[in-house]
Amino acid sequence: MTDQSTSDAFDFRTYQRAAARTGAPIATDHPIVYPTLGLANEAGEVAGKVKKIFRDRQGAITDADREALTMELGDVLWYLSELCTRLGIRLEDVAARNITKLADRASRGVLLGDGDLR
Repeated sequence: MTDQSTSDAFDFRTYQRAAARTGAPIATDHPIVYPTLGLANEAGEVAGKVKKIFRDRQGAITDADREALTMELGDVLWYLSELCTRLGIRLEDVAARNITKLADRASRGVLLGDGDLR
């Protein structure tokens, strides 16, 4: 596979297909268990790195931090993509629906607050 990390042609559909080819079969009682737990684990690793940026350097983000976070966020993206694949959901649909939802909330002035059905 060519390096498309800087290519405009590298979209969610391309990513999801490529990610699906890199997964290994894992024995669980349901196909969504592994990617769900992996997603939570990797999101926790992102949170841990951000926590240390604030704990150790009062929020000053270094190039090394950006690189480490880029790697961890890539892992988050991979597990999200795998979860979508196993649920039969296109990653691009998740992204598009999220933007539509946020634009609707913004137009109604309810971006802040809580509750899924704002």
